[in-house]
Amino acid sequence: MDVSTPSPRDRILLTAHDLFYRDGLRATGIDRIIAESGVAKLTFYRCFPSKDELIRTFLDYRHERWMAWFVDALGRYGATAGGGLAPLLPTLAEWFADPLFRGCAFINAMAEAGALPGVAQIVQNHKNDMRQVIAGLLPAGPGQQALAGAAALAVDGAIVRAQMEGGEPALAGLRLLLDALDAPAG
Repeated sequence: MDVSTPSPRDRILLTAHDLFYRDGLRATGIDRIIAESGVAKLTFYRCFPSKDELIRTFLDYRHERWMAWFVDALGRYGATAGGGLAPLLPTLAEWFADPLFRGCAFINAMAEAGALPGVAQIVQNHKNDMRQVIAGLLPAGPGQQALAGAAALAVDGAIVRAQMEGGEPALAGLRLLLDALDAPAG
């Protein structure tokens, strides 16, 4: 067996990932995923008994991919434990500049499919993990988690604004908020 050829399940998941992120969960039908992944309908349903299960699997996969990219990008832009929030700006600028950027898959999924069993929990887990990475950028102390929550909220707002208006306006507003959060209390 050629290890470079993805399994039918992986082909379905990779196809669904690209289509769900680009076009949305509701706009992407099972027949399109089947056709573009090159699997038979029976194979699809053996791998994923329902679209709901595929959506949850997509979100889990997206979480792993995005968090790995996020941590790596922060490191490339100089993130250190307790070193401050500044690396968030170039990290998000890199993402917003990607021609495939369509906002946060988790915010989008919550808007489209938050009522599906398990989706809200997956979204919440993703946002909690993102907030913990952000917390690691802040100096340890009693306010660290509260500041990380505020910074994560600002990041989510910037993501939505970048989706609507482009990266520059989003980054300009985010820069002001992050600078204020990073400023020593005085």
